[in-house]
Amino acid sequence: MYTKLDRISEIAKDKFTSLIHLINKEVLIKCHYELSGNKATGVDKVTNDLVKQNCNTKFN
Repeated sequence: MYTKLDRISEIAKDKFTSLIHLINKEVLIKCHYELSGNKATGVDKVTNDLVKQNCNTKFN
């Protein structure tokens, strides 16, 4: 017996082979700036400010 999520996953496998072609530098930067800045640091302990500094250094 399938759950709804199992069924969606099964259908999606047929529809999407890869989404990596949709990811590029501009999309990643835009997504980063759309995130709320008041969240906890990630498991890598990188803060929002450090990411912004690196984005400005590497991509400008």
